[in-house]
Amino acid sequence: MVSTQKAATVLEERTGYRFHDLKRLERALTHSSVQTPSRANYERLEFLGDRVLGLTVAEMLFDAFPDAPEGELSVRLNALVNAETCAAIADEIGLADFIHTGSDIKSLNDKRLLNVRADVVEALIAAIYLESGLEAARDFINRFWQKRSLETGAARRDAKTELQEWAHQQNNVHPVYSTLSRSGPDHDPLFVVEVTVQGFASERGEGRSKRIAEQSAAEAMLYRQGIWKRDVST
Repeated sequence: MVSTQKAATVLEERTGYRFHDLKRLERALTHSSVQTPSRANYERLEFLGDRVLGLTVAEMLFDAFPDAPEGELSVRLNALVNAETCAAIADEIGLADFIHTGSDIKSLNDKRLLNVRADVVEALIAAIYLESGLEAARDFINRFWQKRSLETGAARRDAKTELQEWAHQQNNVHPVYSTLSRSGPDHDPLFVVEVTVQGFASERGEGRSKRIAEQSAAEAMLYRQGIWKRDVST
């Protein structure tokens, strides 16, 4: 496992921010599955980082789209602060090399680790905020979220809402979601959900909550039916 000092050095090169409090950085990089009394995990930092991220991105969108109504701003905000976007930024930074996890997490597939990587990004934001204030956190967020905030895809509506309206237009029916399974440890469960729309083949989705799995299943059906188009540039 990479030392915290080495992680700090590499992360400075990749993010432009120099971490001084190595103990807090270690906490931000540690998952709750690490059963070591002397090492705290990132959950409290994630809680704070999520709020700092939401505020900063909301401000970013408010300035970038002065004519956008509240509904569009909300859609863009949700797309930019969700687990998929945060995990993509974690991958861009290469955070997976530095995250401390227990043995059960190391055996999980990539989709499961997406949520862990997303959480660590938010924990890092909190670490920066606590160490250097809101301006430093804003600089970090702008560096990785600014370009994404201007992409057309960021204005997509909630997948379940989109699918519900489409289904109503097709057969005047509603999507039905069924939980097929729940697996994994209590601190990091995996739900598999199936969505069915009468007259069409069903689709499945996965996530660490039923809500996330339902969204994933709805997205899969929207893509399959051509309602949503994948961005070929990513």
